[in-house]
This record gives sequence, C-alpha cells and structure tokens, in this order.
Amino acid sequence: MRRGLALASLALVVLLAGCGGSLPAPVDSGTATPSWTGDPDNPYREQTLTVALADEVGTDRDYARLVQDALAYWEQRSEEYAGYPIEYELRANATDPDVRVRFVETIDSCGHDGTQLTAGCAPYVTDGPVNRPANVRIETDYDDASTVLLLQHELGHTLGLSHDGEPRDVMSAQAKLYTLSQPDATERALPWASPDLTYAVDYDGVAPSERDATRRQIEAVLGYVADGAEGTIPENVTFTRVSDPEQANVTIRLTDSDPCSDGDGSCGSLRGLDPDGDDALETYSRLSITVAGLDTEARGWHVGYWTARGFGLRGDGLPEPLRSSDPDVRRSEWWH
Repeated sequence: MRRGLALASLALVVLLAGCGGSLPAPVDSGTATPSWTGDPDNPYREQTLTVALADEVGTDRDYARLVQDALAYWEQRSEEYAGYPIEYELRANATDPDVRVRFVETIDSCGHDGTQLTAGCAPYVTDGPVNRPANVRIETDYDDASTVLLLQHELGHTLGLSHDGEPRDVMSAQAKLYTLSQPDATERALPWASPDLTYAVDYDGVAPSERDATRRQIEAVLGYVADGAEGTIPENVTFTRVSDPEQANVTIRLTDSDPCSDGDGSCGSLRGLDPDGDDALETYSRLSITVAGLDTEARGWHVGYWTARGFGLRGDGLPEPLRSSDPDVRRSEWWH
C-alpha cells in the first residue's frame, strides 16, 4: 500500500545586520554649530529627525505606510531603550534628511562575512556629531509584516541599539521573515534550486543477487526522468550519484519492511523552503524514497513514481506509465 507524500518546510532565517561604529563626523565647514541643550545622550542633537525614503527598485509598493509604522514604534520606545526621546517627520522626497530609508533589490555587504542572508543594513549611531543622512537599506522581497520588522530593527541601530539587546523581539540578530507570495513548487516547471541533483541509494534490504538488476532499474528510471519523462519534466535535469546520503538531494532506501507502508509498497517525503509562509513548499531541497518488500521488477516503477512527485507532478500530470495501476506495466521496462 502506498502512503501519501509527507512534506516538511524549513524556515527562512535571515541575518539582520548593522555596520559597527558610529557614523563619521562631518567635515568642519567653519560655521559655528548651535549648542545642544537637550538630552546629552542624543547623538543627533535634535529631537525631531527628518526621514526620506527611496524605492530604488520601482516596486510601487506603499512603503511610506510601512516606514511610518516603524517610526511610530520608536517614537513610543526610544527613550526607554535608546535613552533619549525622538520624534520623526517622514518627508519621502526630502533632499537633506537625517535618515534615508532605501529599498533595494539586494544587499551584498553589511560588515559581516557574507555567509548568511542579509535582508537589512544600517549604521550603528552611538555618538555625535552624525554625518547625515544615516542610510538604512531594506531588501524589497519581503511581505509587509516582515518589512516593518526589518525597518524597526535597522532603525534601532540608528538609535544606537546593538544586536540581541532589548527589545529582543526586534533587535535579535536573526529573524524568521516571510517573502511576498511566490509560486508553489507544484506550480513550477523546476521546483528545485538547481537542475543538477545528486542521489544516493541504500541497498541494505536487497539480496546481493538482486542488487545489479535493481541498480540498473534505478539508473534507467533516473535516466528517463533526466530525459524529460515524456515532456513532463525539464530536459536539463541531471542526476549524479554520491556515496554520502547526507550530501544527496534524493535518497533511495530499499528495505524488506518499513513503517512507512502497510506491507509491501513505497512512500516518499519532501523537505524544502516555504519562504512566503503559506504552508506550501516553494522549492524542494531533499526527496527521500523508501521502497519496502517489493520484487525486483517493480522497484523501478516505485522509484520513478516518487521521483516524479518530487518534481511536483500529481494525478493526470504524471507521465502515463507512472499513472498506471496495472502490475504488468509496473513490472515492465516502461521507461523505454
């Protein structure tokens, strides 16, 4: 008996970054600066900061509303957490702002080693005088709630707050963020990050006398899939065998019996990313196939069926041989 395909999603954990140190002091213009009589902890020497914003990607999203939400958050909390009160005036097109929020496509560098995904970047402003504007960069791929969190976090850096300080729900160095809506894996021609896949096979449940025949079947089936599976799968897919299952995109386990099936049969499970948080995987990263208690001639069909499911194929979308319930078809060399 075949059991349904199990799915497991991995969270999109993103690094929230800030550049170390305060902003450099402005060049002395020779003009006397009025003395600041307000809070000495305020490096800006002003209680009201002008904020500009720029959509450098041209997304036409209503970023002003999201920025205003983040500014309101810190207007209510800056004195508690930064040590001084602050107010903001959002003027999107201001030419000489104190803070400029830039919405960008990607952030290549923000003062860390680049091994983690960075969605936002801003300078730590810990003392004055401040060379303005303090530039905040935010990537554009995230949904409204995640974008507001990014803005709150990066604006916190401009107030002198460091990673993992209070408030921790905002200033944590990492956060689970959700992107704008993306096509599900079942809606993509190629639901994997790359067409070049690796696979590993565990033959421990196969008698030594049957291993060569089983290996030929599996290689023939993966070749059928790599050739496009009768037009149902992109033809640029490749499969390369590796010895370590932990390094494989596809793992195939052949066993006498297994809890995944009631008696003889097979089952599969998929892992991948759900970056938009809609409870459906958008890309796959690992397919695990278990074939239990089947005779040699039928093993290839079950491997082919679950491999096709690993490319998002379901029901009538499967190639004709893999839709068949005829035992004679399943035990034939249907991949030719």
